[in-house]
Amino acid sequence: MAHGGAGDTGEADAPPVVFLLGPTAAGKTDLAAALFDACEAELVSVDAAQVYRGMDIGTAKPGRGYLRRYPHHLIDIRDPGETYSAAEFRRDALALIGEIHAGGKLPILVGGTMFYFAALENGLSELPSADAELRARITAEIARKGLPAMHAQLRQADAALAATISPTDSQRIQRGLEIHRLSDLPPSEAMAQFAASPIPYPVVKLGLFISDRAVLHARIEARFRRMLERGLVEEVETIAAGLDEPCRQACMRIVGYRQVHGYLRGEFAYDEMVARGIAATRQLAKRQLTWLRRQRNLVWIDGAAPSAAESVCRYLREWIERGG
Repeated sequence: MAHGGAGDTGEADAPPVVFLLGPTAAGKTDLAAALFDACEAELVSVDAAQVYRGMDIGTAKPGRGYLRRYPHHLIDIRDPGETYSAAEFRRDALALIGEIHAGGKLPILVGGTMFYFAALENGLSELPSADAELRARITAEIARKGLPAMHAQLRQADAALAATISPTDSQRIQRGLEIHRLSDLPPSEAMAQFAASPIPYPVVKLGLFISDRAVLHARIEARFRRMLERGLVEEVETIAAGLDEPCRQACMRIVGYRQVHGYLRGEFAYDEMVARGIAATRQLAKRQLTWLRRQRNLVWIDGAAPSAAESVCRYLREWIERGG
């Protein structure tokens, strides 16, 4: 376990909060269970995909038995046709943290949606409101030029922000370009100019990683193939059948779901869908790790180490005892 320091966010005398972050397939679920048992904790999911009811296989949602033993807040709180924003997550997470503290327990927020973690820790800027005419022009430009070209435009305007956004995430690409064109600034710089309210608690950030990239890639491939064996294609088919214009729904842009839905629509063959799903998941893990490497005060944990859970539990107990 590599220490990078922790806990300089929030008020020093406030009760602490733990962030357990990591790329997909790094082992966050198992480590969260160990911390739940060792730390008198409650778990809060930080996963933009697991909020959706019925989207279980493709989101690697913990099974019912696991969730009975280790309950998570903010899982299964939206239907697939609904939206859930970072602002809504921040509101809900702050309320839950207050309730967990009031019950004398330690809030552990676990997941891989890095934008949610950033929104919770740093607050959300009150950015320029969307301009309907500008949004329509950008939408038309996306349809004409394609998302990769528009992602390249965003990268020219703000390379750091673009590195955290998937080239297929139309919603965030569009918003980033809107902010840039409204403010004539890199979107991240424009965001920094607006006041945001940081989390009012000291935070210890635990970054789970797999030191051998080949091991992480093998885990990702094995997990995606297990999802298919468990019925991912049928799950996507069922969800898509219940949606109006499924291609426009946020839930169908999730990695794995997007590739399977493309296969179901006849865009490519089964083997290509599998290859695309595995590649997209690897790219997601790479973006997650890139974001993590930019974080201050992160304690790195090798998820492949046999003593990882024991080391983290000991570190947390010592951190809490010394007051951060």
